[in-house]
Amino acid sequence: MRKKYTIQLGENELVLKELDLLKEDANVYKLIGPVLVKQDLAEANANVRKRIEYISAELKRLDATVQDLEEKQNSKKDTILKLQQRIQSLQSGKAKA
Repeated sequence: MRKKYTIQLGENELVLKELDLLKEDANVYKLIGPVLVKQDLAEANANVRKRIEYISAELKRLDATVQDLEEKQNSKKDTILKLQQRIQSLQSGKAKA
């Protein structure tokens, strides 16, 4: 999912750079299905910026989710290690007895 969003972000940033190079009176077309529809440059620019904001927000959300899951995983690892150490100490205590 993250890879998909990263690719989309790069594509949209490239489109934004291309739109910034255009003159105000340039023709801009948007592909909708099999048809190219003429679009206002300012509208196209706004749409691309909104898409970039959305994708960036999704990437941040995914990163936060991954970080949260990693923290939970580390917490569980620590718990398991403590339990293993406790079991080993109990087993060594029984072996001595």
